[in-house]
Amino acid sequence: MTSDEAVEHFIRESLSENTRKAYRSDLAHFADWGGSLPATADMVARYLAHHAEALAPSSLARRLATLSKVHEANACPNPCRSEIVRATMRGIKRVKGTAQDQARPLLREDLFTLLDALGDDPRAFRDRALLLIGWAGGFRSSELVGLDLVDIEEVREGLVLHLRRSKTDQTRQGRKIGIPLGRTRHCPVAALSAWLDAQRVNDGPIFRPVDRHGNVQPDRLRSDAVSTILRNRLKNAGIDPESYSGHSLRAGLATSAIKAGVPTHKVRAQTGHASDLMLSRYVRDAGLFDGNVAGVLL
Repeated sequence: MTSDEAVEHFIRESLSENTRKAYRSDLAHFADWGGSLPATADMVARYLAHHAEALAPSSLARRLATLSKVHEANACPNPCRSEIVRATMRGIKRVKGTAQDQARPLLREDLFTLLDALGDDPRAFRDRALLLIGWAGGFRSSELVGLDLVDIEEVREGLVLHLRRSKTDQTRQGRKIGIPLGRTRHCPVAALSAWLDAQRVNDGPIFRPVDRHGNVQPDRLRSDAVSTILRNRLKNAGIDPESYSGHSLRAGLATSAIKAGVPTHKVRAQTGHASDLMLSRYVRDAGLFDGNVAGVLL
């Protein structure tokens, strides 16, 4: 490998595959509109204005960040730093607002209702383990499906799962997540053990597709499948799946823990959030009815 090839290789590896896919998608969208690189400030401003109705401000901001990154990486004048582009983006945010749709947290009570409706077939074994481990570990969908059998360590208190890489840990420092033995009818450790017994494999991914005949496939489950599985199981349990996604597992643990009085530093230790600020929306939502002034007066 030449020096230039080595530099290109390490620059490419500095980004996750999901980030590279997002960059390619954003640039394709810009090109399909009629944009070209390097772009002018006027071109980028017109691109933003053209898509202001169809795309959320957060989506436009992501595309703007991609264009900025591409120009900076190629040592080109960055049109995204110009005042006309910044003013256009500020105007879009003022007109449309910046509040983002958030995944509805899957609270403990609804999780149990969902799990009680599951059967005893191979797919149910997988889904029970997937949802319980995802919820108990506060995992992102990509982290959950990225777990391998080698990442499981059995200890007296339950399991330690070794998270090799995550969205906020691209340098692979890794993190350990404890999954304790459950005290209720829904134990995540028991659920995972039942699923591993059902699939009868010794290596590779923990969570795999299961076909309609109950045959476990060798491939790794896709991260977007977590949302699909959760919504289908909610619907089967008689719960409206609207606004739920794979992130509902992580949000559900954080919100349920805070409602139960768990200190935020303990919640962060499980979920990997960097600070209490990152948990603030869960704290706010969990406390909406605690000491609510209207509850005192009405």
